[in-house]
Amino acid sequence: MSAVTSKHPTLVLGIMSGTSIDSVDYALCAVTETSVMLWRHWQVGFPAALRRRLHGAARGAASAWELGQLHHDLGRFYATGAKEGPRQPRPALVGLHGQTVFHHPDPRSPATLQIGEPAWLVEALRVPVVANFRSADLAAGGQGAPLATQFHRVAFACPGEFVCVNNLGGISNVTALDWRRGREPRVQAFDTGPANVLLDLALRHFTRGRWHFDRGGAWAARGRVAEGLVERWLAHPFFRMRPPKSTGRELFGEPFWRDALAASVRAKLTRYDLVATLTEFTARSVALNYRLHLGGMPTRVILTGGGAANPQLLNRIAHQLRAWNGRIRVLSSDEVGWPLQAIEAAAFALLAFYRWRGLPGNIPSTTGARRAAMLGQLCRP
Repeated sequence: MSAVTSKHPTLVLGIMSGTSIDSVDYALCAVTETSVMLWRHWQVGFPAALRRRLHGAARGAASAWELGQLHHDLGRFYATGAKEGPRQPRPALVGLHGQTVFHHPDPRSPATLQIGEPAWLVEALRVPVVANFRSADLAAGGQGAPLATQFHRVAFACPGEFVCVNNLGGISNVTALDWRRGREPRVQAFDTGPANVLLDLALRHFTRGRWHFDRGGAWAARGRVAEGLVERWLAHPFFRMRPPKSTGRELFGEPFWRDALAASVRAKLTRYDLVATLTEFTARSVALNYRLHLGGMPTRVILTGGGAANPQLLNRIAHQLRAWNGRIRVLSSDEVGWPLQAIEAAAFALLAFYRWRGLPGNIPSTTGARRAAMLGQLCRP
């Protein structure tokens, strides 16, 4: 399909459920090639049974039968949430990220899997749906991530500034937009490591599933940080790996959590100490990646995603970054007009629009792909 340009906004619904597997975010956006405006945003929490099944699939515990059933059950759930949101105009297009249950960008045998059958959305809304965004970049030699970079560039790049947008979902990823010189920003993007995933696993473990995240950072605030464990975990080779790079639960999910729990038992930490230590580890891993890989100091850091609603995590990241340079401004995306949980969904609304218009959606320098590629597979009514 050849590229088609349009100055008139298209109403696109972006749908995202992230590594934390807590809820689905819906963002209805008015999109052009150079702008995204949020119209509506809503969130639908996963029922407990569906959440358990998704966690099982993400840790490799699902049979082929269960994975196939879950793919369709999740597709129906996405469709129900899309129809039952607040009153709104019907979108002209949908971008469905799906739920990542496997991501392995190893160059020898790369693979990724996002489940959630898009045909149920097509049938429910009777509009085209773009899904399976990551595979085209992977096939072109890229990591299949990060893909929100285009949105960050459109929404947050600012002439004369070096801005970083850091999404704190299950996994943390940063987009660096250095526009201090030149007609376009210099763009860099990569995963920095864990954000909420280890904290969520800890809270679910210690509360036997009653809590799914550290609300308000309350648990971390009650604990003491075990410095020795933080230093040991920061020696993980991923942090010093040069971008482009991406990661997921395979490195910083259940296996890492089990080792961390065992280490905390040996060190006689309380449950609050362990959550505080994991929070500090997450904050320091973000700052470490900045120092090692950005090639300079940003003037502003915009934190977004669920982790930016955790004041303890946000404060520790800000402390670590300001220890590097006290002039760095650290703020949440709420403070610049974008709700924390809307950004990832809005990013896939933009990528769906690019696919619909025949435009490449990846930035090869950030994913490692050999070429710019149109992302996503188009399902029509």
